[in-house]
Amino acid sequence: MAAGPGSSGDLGRRAAVRRAELGLSRAEVAERAGFAEEYLAHVEDSPDVIPGTASLLRLAGALRTSVAELLGGTADLPPGLGQAGHHPELVELSEQECRERLSGHGVGRVALYTEHGPAVVPVNYTAVDGSVVYRTAHGSTPGQAVGQEVAFEVDRIDEAMSEGWSVLLVGHAIQAGATAEGSRDLEEEAGSAPWAGGEREVWVRIEPERITGRRIQVR
Repeated sequence: MAAGPGSSGDLGRRAAVRRAELGLSRAEVAERAGFAEEYLAHVEDSPDVIPGTASLLRLAGALRTSVAELLGGTADLPPGLGQAGHHPELVELSEQECRERLSGHGVGRVALYTEHGPAVVPVNYTAVDGSVVYRTAHGSTPGQAVGQEVAFEVDRIDEAMSEGWSVLLVGHAIQAGATAEGSRDLEEEAGSAPWAGGEREVWVRIEPERITGRRIQVR
């Protein structure tokens, strides 16, 4: 079935990403959804394929998400629209658990003071030697973090399960990669180029002074 109005040709990519988040193989998801593994592979690898309604519901259930999420229908909405889970519990994360969630790369938010007042801005970051490093442009808001004590936050929300976690890092921001060699080293460490594109030649490193985190789990 081809993608029609209001549907998304990125369903296969979203399904594959969600499967990876859950740590499931194609065989496991196919079994949960009642699909042949070859059919699930076809859905994930073919951008123009959208299963029928019944199959979409089974796939969403197997991936512990919603049809709207798979179709990208919530892309322009803030996260957390679902209802709270039954018997939720707020749990403090250890420093090691916080660092594990920060490790690698992803998108986080930098909170800083600017000439116009406080601001919170998203950045693509990479964890390097226990610090958070991101790349930005000259004169940009994230670049104004240099020389300040700032906060950096990263989180994850599981809409289907009404669960999630957040990690907050507070530390001093300095300019990194001052030499061409240093910039090349950071380029190699970076897990992704900035999603916003453009020329972004300023590297900022946040050296952590304290790290805290919390997780919402449903019992």
